[in-house]
Amino acid sequence: MNMLFLQELFNNITQRDALLRRRHPETLTPDHGQLVNACHKLLESDGEASSIALASRALAIYQRLSAAEKSSFFARLMADFAAEPGPIDAAYLAYQEVRDNQSLQRLFEACEPRRQELFRRLNLASDGTYELVKMREDLLGLLREQPELAPIDDDFAHLFGSWFNRGFLMLKRIDWNTPASILEKIIRYEAVHEIQDWDDLRRRLDARDRRCFAFFHPAIGDEPLIFVEVALHKGLPSRIQPILSGESSGEGSGESRHTKKAIDEPEDADTAAFFGISNCQTGLRGISFGNFLIKQVVQELSQELPQLKYFVTLSPVPGFAQWLQEQREDEQLPSSLRKSLKGLETPGWHQDKALEEQLKAAIRPLAARYLVEEKNRHGLPLNPVARFHLGNGAELHRINWLGDISEKGFKQAAGLMVNYLYVLDDIERNHENYTAKATVACSNEVRDLAKRARKLAKGETTK
Repeated sequence: MNMLFLQELFNNITQRDALLRRRHPETLTPDHGQLVNACHKLLESDGEASSIALASRALAIYQRLSAAEKSSFFARLMADFAAEPGPIDAAYLAYQEVRDNQSLQRLFEACEPRRQELFRRLNLASDGTYELVKMREDLLGLLREQPELAPIDDDFAHLFGSWFNRGFLMLKRIDWNTPASILEKIIRYEAVHEIQDWDDLRRRLDARDRRCFAFFHPAIGDEPLIFVEVALHKGLPSRIQPILSGESSGEGSGESRHTKKAIDEPEDADTAAFFGISNCQTGLRGISFGNFLIKQVVQELSQELPQLKYFVTLSPVPGFAQWLQEQREDEQLPSSLRKSLKGLETPGWHQDKALEEQLKAAIRPLAARYLVEEKNRHGLPLNPVARFHLGNGAELHRINWLGDISEKGFKQAAGLMVNYLYVLDDIERNHENYTAKATVACSNEVRDLAKRARKLAKGETTK
């Protein structure tokens, strides 16, 4: 009976929305001024049912705006829906006189931009949460040319941080029996290693040595927020091609040997390798899901396969090839090192054994330097993937030579891939050291490579 009542209620709201759109034809050919008026009416509304209808109408207008009109709307959000200076001044004076919690709360409320209450009310509409995520996606596309709109993004980020709190996220395993509507989205949203077709997807999902997990939010339905692909291995993997081709194999720790260690059953694996983590919603950029996802997937896999000893990534190194190019052009580096790096200009260099060894001797140490020592303006690692995993408490464990020999792998990282190792007993300590001191937790092997890079930069020979 309750479900029937709710269904009837939603039908009535939908019918009312349709009626409002017929009564308000501006929703068909709108401009930003009509949307601003609709937003003012929404903020003035004091009834829940009418607010739902007004929110739906406002979002319907927004969806039909041109790119230029959306830009104008965001400009009006900045000007017309900011916090009011008068109430802020009055609340601040009151707080100066009586420094109690009540006056502090009034000051806090006065400082909140009216945009935030507008977004909360827009969220009342059916699919309002998802439409606001798409709205922020539009905003992010404008920020480079219109940085003055950044306060609106701050408002979105503040609200989304609460709305997409870990407590609301639902972890689901994705397999070949998952509804096709979701599988289509997995193909579309895969951002690390492109899924070629349905056969490729099946290889990644249906094999007994594969797992895939995704976070969903109840307000967004079957739209995944983020998902991770996992390969079960015997030993830590160092190459991506065997994984993507469907080979059930793990590679030994040696960089020059890739002995396959096939597993017949998941219970034979000792390693869970995270080889692809894809954020699905651009409008949720900066809202942290990945750390929660990895930690919960580790828990899930540990319960299913308690024999697993290692939880490790096989990660790309985007931006390394560009940084390497800058080093090749840096005249302060020894000419011998720059001459060695010129071998990268030789087509098919990785198939020339002598040239490959020459480049390997130079590039692996430089990669360690890049990942451990090169920092951005905030004092954090220059590489975004490194920032993500190190911030989650992982250790930079191994730099894999020719880990990705695809065109993309060579273009973004000279064929390198990296293992970040999640040691459950060390995660919290690594996270705290990274957060407080920007300390990069790394293995002795990587640390030695970074030392070798410093010697190379001085023109010293290394073994």
